[in-house]
Amino acid sequence: MTMPRAGAMASTPAAVVVWLSVCCLLVFSTVVLGAAVRLTGSGLSMVDWRPLAGVIPPLDGAAWRHAFEQYRQFPEFKLVNPDMTLAGFKFIFWMEYAHRLLGRVIGVVFLLPFVFFLAAGTVRGALCARLWALFVLGGAQGLLGWYMVQSGLVDDPRVSHYRLALHFMLAVAIYAYLLRVVVGIARPAPPGPAQSASITSAGTVAVALILVTMLSGALVAGTRAGYAYNTWPKMNGLWIPGQLLAMRPWWLNFTENIVAIQFVHRWLAAVAGVAAAVFAWRLIRARAANWGCWILALVGVQIALGIATLLLRVPALLGVAHQAGAMLLLSVAVIALAGHLPPLAAVGHSADPAAEPGREAR
Repeated sequence: MTMPRAGAMASTPAAVVVWLSVCCLLVFSTVVLGAAVRLTGSGLSMVDWRPLAGVIPPLDGAAWRHAFEQYRQFPEFKLVNPDMTLAGFKFIFWMEYAHRLLGRVIGVVFLLPFVFFLAAGTVRGALCARLWALFVLGGAQGLLGWYMVQSGLVDDPRVSHYRLALHFMLAVAIYAYLLRVVVGIARPAPPGPAQSASITSAGTVAVALILVTMLSGALVAGTRAGYAYNTWPKMNGLWIPGQLLAMRPWWLNFTENIVAIQFVHRWLAAVAGVAAAVFAWRLIRARAANWGCWILALVGVQIALGIATLLLRVPALLGVAHQAGAMLLLSVAVIALAGHLPPLAAVGHSADPAAEPGREAR
């Protein structure tokens, strides 16, 4: 038998790639659904957290009345929704319930196959470590979600925008890393000679700026800064609005002052769009035109959605579309960048056959 050439990558079982791809899709869906929960004001409708028993929703009239009565004890009902009916409560409850249930589904869909592949010896080495890291991050995300909700079950019925931003960005980070893992193990061969450092550097900058802009957007959402200064391109006729640095110390403006928060998000979006366009242009020149064109198209759509969302004062449907657009742009950028990085170590194999213990050339 001929010895495989040094550096050859063993193929990843298709089942592993499919499994992790499904997990990616579920995480993507959860992030988008989270936007719908936030924009419909549904996040505080479930006032307790029961990781197991919470899977079962109210099943009869008495259970629904009990759940509604629990909600009525908290400030959101008293200060924000005092005229809410049971029918209205059911809507916001189902929104939040679907979000939490999807999070639990992700845990099951990730954990059960992971245990199976571990027992079968299919995932080992570096990939196993990455998957364990994702599992721990997923558990932390569930805890952080409840930590966020708790901040709104107090005198001020609004969740902490700091906790909301952390919850959102951890979900985005899990998604981006999981997507990187999928692309890294799915590609069968190392990069060819056409790859260049300029593409990877442009892609890294673009992805980083997209992530920072998404974090900025989470602060806009958490402080409701999108409901102010609903003009574009200027903010109420000014390029640099008054009260931009009204708070002291000055750095507090960027997380507490809605003027500065919206101002920063506008310009970060512009800078991220330029960086993504540069990355797209370098992909096109490197004969990866499909990915480059997709990035350019998504940048244009995302900017248009952002402007429309602002001008129309954040209607729920447009707000959800804007967050979904950001996730799509991030997805394509991560895939395109990962395609120009070295592939990750194959599942359960060393990159160099000679390095595997007990393996001999025959």
